[in-house]
Amino acid sequence: MPRDGSITREKILDAAQDLILDHGFTGVSLDRVIERVGVTKGAFFYHFKSKQDLARALIQRFGAADEAVERTSWARADKLSRDPLQRVLIFIGLFEEMFEGLTEPYPGCLFASYVYELQQFDEETRAYVAEMFVRWRRNLKQRLDAAVAQYPPRLEVDTASLADMLTVVIEGAFLTSKALHQPEVVAQQLRHLRNYVELLFRCAP
Repeated sequence: MPRDGSITREKILDAAQDLILDHGFTGVSLDRVIERVGVTKGAFFYHFKSKQDLARALIQRFGAADEAVERTSWARADKLSRDPLQRVLIFIGLFEEMFEGLTEPYPGCLFASYVYELQQFDEETRAYVAEMFVRWRRNLKQRLDAAVAQYPPRLEVDTASLADMLTVVIEGAFLTSKALHQPEVVAQQLRHLRNYVELLFRCAP
């Protein structure tokens, strides 16, 4: 094992994430996390000073992974097309493709879990969660603005609000999928969103 204990730290984060997605932040005690990982309290507190410290590290790790997926997806869309509208459609399609192979409902989004219990977190964590939502809106809005400039929409559209629709669809699909135990719901809803965006614009290539 690495001397810095990185494997133990990751195991703690993995266990905490699984438990929080299943039971919520307030429903998960540190003792439960420690028991799940099979470490001592001393080992836990070597890596995390408190439950808030754990929560902050967990959401920052989740956010970094989320940002990497977004960045990779945009790079792929940019490589596959020079057309601004097609890039947006490909981007949504890549997420649809990502969730098409699910055989069980997706466990959920840690950002959504945190939002449901925002009062339980410190100001730094709440600010980080808000910034991640703003980042998704900002990045997609820039792409939608480029599409609007080339393809006038059939209806008046606020591109910031339309950008939020991706987050709304994904988070809502996660909930519906879990409630109905139908893993296919996520990909289906992303397909609806992609169709809507395509239909919204005239003269699509």
